[in-house]
Amino acid sequence: MSQTEWIVQSRSVLAAVVLLTVPLATDTKSDQDQAVPSAGAAGALVPLPPEFVRYGEARSRPFLSSYRLPDTITFAGSTVPLNVWQVRERIEFEFYHFLEDEGDSIILAKRTGRCFPSAERQLAEAGMPDDLKFILLVESKCISAAYSRAKASGPWQFVPSTGRRFSLQHNYWKDDRRNLELSTEAAVKYLKKLHDTFGDWFLVMAAYNAGDVNIRKAMREQRVDDYWKMHYNSSETMRYVPRIIASKEIFSQPEKYLGVAKADLYPPLATEVVTVNIKEDRRHLAAVAEEFGTYFLELKLLNPEIRKDYLPRGTHRIKIPQRPDNGCPMPCDKADEPR
Repeated sequence: MSQTEWIVQSRSVLAAVVLLTVPLATDTKSDQDQAVPSAGAAGALVPLPPEFVRYGEARSRPFLSSYRLPDTITFAGSTVPLNVWQVRERIEFEFYHFLEDEGDSIILAKRTGRCFPSAERQLAEAGMPDDLKFILLVESKCISAAYSRAKASGPWQFVPSTGRRFSLQHNYWKDDRRNLELSTEAAVKYLKKLHDTFGDWFLVMAAYNAGDVNIRKAMREQRVDDYWKMHYNSSETMRYVPRIIASKEIFSQPEKYLGVAKADLYPPLATEVVTVNIKEDRRHLAAVAEEFGTYFLELKLLNPEIRKDYLPRGTHRIKIPQRPDNGCPMPCDKADEPR
């Protein structure tokens, strides 16, 4: 076959492909015309099954640049100075980072339904701003077993020394820093103490991250008392407060930014607290779980403060899945609030 013949044949094949894949516009519709499917919204020549079309429509999201911070944002009763160029840029940086990591942010939004109620209740009881609950998202992503290189642990990321200051026990088999209720109680007390010192919630959050001594030192050396005018040697502290503020904007409106409806949030776990008396040296959690009609993994997940796979000799209060009749195969009691 000559080169000319090959080119002609190739063009003929290409023309045939185009005719087969591109619907033709005509003034009249013959039976044959009506049988040719037109390209739909999904861009497919052959009609897609309804479930595929719905999925495609549900997943379509605008570019990240189409989202923008509102002109005004308040946090803990104070207005964030977005009119200051470096403030807006720092918060927008965190804002778009949350949106870019869509999968992680969707799961995080869902977790708020499970981890926020305890913080909301305790903050309200203490007369403190509800917005402080968003610290949980930045500290640990609402993961009770979160652990950092600085040895901070739990949803509120207490280091051992600070945890002990606020009565969080930490020993070879148990770490109360991982208990959501107990660590939230400690965090509320700590945040209140910091507010008594600084009187400003932005400075309070910075001190929660970097330590009150470091914040006072920065204020003294830089001769400022405004968080937004201060420089911090730690990039983590520089990003910390802007990240919390950005998290409030997104995760207080998850349907707007992530397509996560309120009904899709993970509900709080229905649990009850029982008292377990261990008379032997230790009892494996698998055996304890069987006694209460559950299983080892669930018991570990409901009680992240238990570091070992067993309970030592003594009396312990643990969470188990709530049962309709609240029946217990051994002496137990139901608590009003899980502890």
